[in-house]
Amino acid sequence: MTTESKQVTRPQGMSVLLGAAAAGLVVAIAITVVGGLAAGSTAAYGALTGAALALAVFMVGSFSVDAVARAMPSASLLVAMLTYTLQVVVMALVFVALNRSGLLDETLDRRWLAAGVIAVTVTWLIGQIWLTTRARIPVYDLPASSVPEGTVERPDVGAR
Repeated sequence: MTTESKQVTRPQGMSVLLGAAAAGLVVAIAITVVGGLAAGSTAAYGALTGAALALAVFMVGSFSVDAVARAMPSASLLVAMLTYTLQVVVMALVFVALNRSGLLDETLDRRWLAAGVIAVTVTWLIGQIWLTTRARIPVYDLPASSVPEGTVERPDVGAR
């Protein structure tokens, strides 16, 4: 008698994205505190704005691609490419809007804003790569066994 193991497929992509988001949030808080201590409130606001912008863009993009990959895997590459393009456009538009509004250099420090964006981006990428390489994500799903109950499936061993 053999014991049949149940194959439970759990979505691993969400845990990877949540881990990367948590790491990005920790770095966003840290860069904001360091900016505030090093150069005052304008640096803290700049670092917080940059970190929050990068974290929001990565989270919305990654979670939307993950949702599409679950619902319709064949469209996930197309959605990923479009999402990346949209992320770049959104970041550029936000930077143009901040520059034209006069908030930069008055309320937000440009250097700390850039530091916040860069710190969260690097952390998100490293965290996502590190967590993805350690996740046990199956390459394919095995079909349900077609062997009748009560029989033992044995591959042929050796040539006859």
